[in-house]
Amino acid sequence: MVGRVEARVVRGSLLLVVLCALVLAGGWYVWELRAIAGHIADGDPQRGVYQQDPERADRTASEVLDGIVREVAEPPTDGKAFGGGGTVSWRSAGWKPSEPLEARPTEAEPAIGALFSPGRDADPDHHCSAAAVRSPGGDLIVTAAHCVYTRGFRTNLAFAPGYRDGVAPYGIWVPTRIDVDPRWIDDQDPDHDVAFIRLRRPGYPGQRLEDVTGAETIAFRTELPVPARVVGYPNDTEEPLDCRNTAVAAGPTQLRLDCADVPNGTSGGPILTDGSTLIGVVGGRDGGGDEETSYSIRFGDGVRSLYERATKP
Repeated sequence: MVGRVEARVVRGSLLLVVLCALVLAGGWYVWELRAIAGHIADGDPQRGVYQQDPERADRTASEVLDGIVREVAEPPTDGKAFGGGGTVSWRSAGWKPSEPLEARPTEAEPAIGALFSPGRDADPDHHCSAAAVRSPGGDLIVTAAHCVYTRGFRTNLAFAPGYRDGVAPYGIWVPTRIDVDPRWIDDQDPDHDVAFIRLRRPGYPGQRLEDVTGAETIAFRTELPVPARVVGYPNDTEEPLDCRNTAVAAGPTQLRLDCADVPNGTSGGPILTDGSTLIGVVGGRDGGGDEETSYSIRFGDGVRSLYERATKP
């Protein structure tokens, strides 16, 4: 009898704890929705396009540069700026996987950077990663769709290529246009978790991103398996990390790269082969992976069509 009474008390106490947790979680969720609502726009969901308001974008750049990131007077001139992620073929250089298969800090690269969304207390300052890709306009980056669209397009995005330790050596760049697949907008289909963003640099009219940082070459329908490298910015550190392994197919629409310790914030980071050929971005299945594996959608004809749409004048 005494044991059953104690059990009822314990169960009642546990139920009270669970109910309190649900109430608190619900309050946090409502607060988070309000925080997000202040920085999203519908855009054109039928086409998957958002044309950024220039004044809003300029405010975002100012917010990033007001105590979060600082620019430098002259960008580095170490010869890397026009080489994307590297011009030497891994095959000729004797490529080998990371040992152990764990992500480790690496040097910042001009064409790869961090995505910032200032003004949202629910997020760290930089929350995703992205990479410049070659395009006719020289103004394009690629990232994961979930980095730019959550119940609406983020209106407070800024890109810091080559970012490290609070410094943006190649400036702060803001969107002019964001393109995602409408199927991502409809139901966040993980097979369409990719986005292209056209950028400009406030205060530098006519300057092209690709002329400043170089860019990766995007590839479609890459045969797998293939040697690859994942690069990204964890949202709780101020430097990038990378890891190398063989990218393999994860079904017909996804690829996987098994490397441990690729944490939150690396979403949208490039998956590269042969030095600077971009074959994916962290995202897709399971939001981009888990403690041991990174995923990307496979860049096929659908991504090619999205790229071509994003690069049209």
